Amino acid sequence: MGEYSRQEAAERAGISLDKLNQLVELGILTPGEGDRLTTADARKAGLVRSLEDTGMPLEGIGAAVRSGMFPLDFMDSPAYERFSALSTMTFREVSERTGIPIEVAMLIREAAGSAQPSPDDRVRESELAVLPLGEFTLGRARFRPVVIERILRVYGDSLRRMAEVEADAWRSEIIMPLLAAGRHPSDVAETELAEEFSAVVDEAILALYHLQQAHAWTANIIDGVEMILDQAGLHRRLERPPAMCFLDLTGYTRLTAERGDEAAAQLATDLTRLVQRTSVQHGGKPVKWLGDGVMFYFPDPGPGVVAALEMAEGVTTAELPPAHVGLHAGPVIYQAGDYFGQTVNVASRIAEYARPGEVLVSQAVVDAAGGAPVAFSDIGEVELKGVAGAIHLHAAHRE
Repeated sequence: MGEYSRQEAAERAGISLDKLNQLVELGILTPGEGDRLTTADARKAGLVRSLEDTGMPLEGIGAAVRSGMFPLDFMDSPAYERFSALSTMTFREVSERTGIPIEVAMLIREAAGSAQPSPDDRVRESELAVLPLGEFTLGRARFRPVVIERILRVYGDSLRRMAEVEADAWRSEIIMPLLAAGRHPSDVAETELAEEFSAVVDEAILALYHLQQAHAWTANIIDGVEMILDQAGLHRRLERPPAMCFLDLTGYTRLTAERGDEAAAQLATDLTRLVQRTSVQHGGKPVKWLGDGVMFYFPDPGPGVVAALEMAEGVTTAELPPAHVGLHAGPVIYQAGDYFGQTVNVASRIAEYARPGEVLVSQAVVDAAGGAPVAFSDIGEVELKGVAGAIHLHAAHRE
């Protein structure tokens, strides 16, 4: 653990020397021998700054710390090294040293969930650990800057959601029950438990990430082998357009409001479990949640229709509001973990047109779904809101 003068500690905490001196006077920070402060003290100062930014009075925080009502000793734990201090380097200096475009370097902070920095802001020590990714992808691997920007944004957004779900679970299962039982704040911090939890979570996240990589890399390998065999005349690739699918639940928001928070959370869990399992089982994946529904991507339209029928049946079995589902096949644009283009828009409009419990598909889906164990009933040409020209629709059924 590093030791710093008051000036150095203030710089690492991102506060003025006067503010740090005030924290010492209030008993929030206690310098050690030789009036030295530690990295943990810089973390404490940064935390107090965040508390003060929310409107909490600094004098009140100091009184709580001095009385033992809110001890900051838990910040000494290695588990809280995630609260990174500022380094001595600015984003401008990092860009000049590494060759990473300054826009990409500053994006690291945005990916970590903070506001966009200025070139002369100091880089956090934890942010320095992200720089080798930028150096490798932009240098040795020769990725375009726009690609590494997409990677950083998706990494950041996905990890933000993971961290928020984890923090909410810790709050509901550990913090609030202990406080409700009258336990002391130092018991709530439970640094030993936090350290153990952090260790197993880090390991689990890395393992799950590797499993996800295996799936994604397998798809790349399959595409590559198919192309090689096709070029050699040993295998003919079956070119089918992908399908986008939208599943909407009419009245889902109203139902969750009527049943209360806990029931609403359980409904969301049931729906998530259903659509995740069913879509993956048929080669697809849920892309994102949209209010009362979900958007899916299926590389093969046939299995996509089967999955849509199973999901429509499943929501009824789960006592959820009936689903209306729409599918359209065609070219899509993939960017930053999401899909865009006219195919996506038409699929969404088809879902809007479908009646509760109905799965409607376009002619393009029917044409590409050969061999799938499904049947179609011709509906005919339909004018859809926001779509130029009529779209030929069919209702999908079990074969």
